[in-house]
Amino acid sequence: MLKLTTAGESHGPALVAILEGLPQGLEVAREAIDRALERRQRGVGRSGRMKIEEDRVEVLAGLRGGRTIGSPLALLVRNRDFWRDSMDPFAPPTEAVAITRPRPGHVDFAGAIKFGLRDAREIAERASARGTAVQVAAGAVVQLMLARCGIELLGHVVQIGNVRAPPLHGDGAEIRARVLASEVGCADRATSAEMVPAIETAQAQGDSLGGVVEVVAWGMVPGLGSHATPTGRLDARLAEALMAIPAVKGIEVGLGFAATAARGSEVHDALVRQGDRFARPTNRAGGIEGGLSNGEPLVVRAAMKPLPTLGRPLPSVDLVSGEAVLAHKERTDCCAVPAAAVVAEAAVALVLADALLERTGGATMAELEARVLPLRESLAF
Repeated sequence: MLKLTTAGESHGPALVAILEGLPQGLEVAREAIDRALERRQRGVGRSGRMKIEEDRVEVLAGLRGGRTIGSPLALLVRNRDFWRDSMDPFAPPTEAVAITRPRPGHVDFAGAIKFGLRDAREIAERASARGTAVQVAAGAVVQLMLARCGIELLGHVVQIGNVRAPPLHGDGAEIRARVLASEVGCADRATSAEMVPAIETAQAQGDSLGGVVEVVAWGMVPGLGSHATPTGRLDARLAEALMAIPAVKGIEVGLGFAATAARGSEVHDALVRQGDRFARPTNRAGGIEGGLSNGEPLVVRAAMKPLPTLGRPLPSVDLVSGEAVLAHKERTDCCAVPAAAVVAEAAVALVLADALLERTGGATMAELEARVLPLRESLAF
């Protein structure tokens, strides 16, 4: 139902997203998109580029008077750090920024081999996480749609390096406030205070840190996804979207891998009656059973590896000379886990919005909102 297409390179002129399938009549505030873009740039351990870029969205098509008109929405985020000497669309590139010394863990080597290149610059430019800026912009738009249907999302940091936060506590608004106040996007103040020096130590040592991010969606309705086809499963769609985020190496829903060490009686969520509604005392399934949402909050986590561009580079081999060298070194984040939480939030929002439109149909927001209410009522006797 929704289709997102992006284009752009890290140091090219701009990043572009085209989002097809939005209902007509969705009110879109530029400020909501820019706030999401600003969150993506925050966090301890980010590179100097975050001081250069001031991401702001430009809407090229699909809006009229601040409302969607049912046609594709075109979004643009310009790169202030546009390398005209090497990334101009027409002028020949200079050799000064060539990447001939592949970074272990990066796409440099595999991409250069695939295309028969001795300079991995154009591979690295498209693979860069800079491209997630327009994905976040598109995600912010669909979150406005989901909010109109009673579904609220939040991405936050669970772990950086070996510092891990306790489970969430409090209501959604309180949790969101703590996450936004944290320098690392973590909901627990004490853990945030431990994460900051861990990042600063790794940065001082020319190293990098990964971690775990979690996305929670409250106000979920049952029946999103499919049990009938492998690719229709909601968890499969979420896994695909989250694994597509640069540096993500693992996904889990609910208890995830911890469920393998427990018995079935300790894993599955009992079904009870609470007043005139079905209810669950626990949510170990993370809101998904058999590929379908069950109405409980969605809880999904993504594991992000440490970034491969290091201040103290690892050994590599030069693509041109074949000599043993140190890997290419370029301006990079020491830790981008807080940014990954915002990108993961956008990725999950796009999947949920697509699944919701698939479930309800509706060419306009009025139709969509009217069709969501019966889904909520299905949890009542």
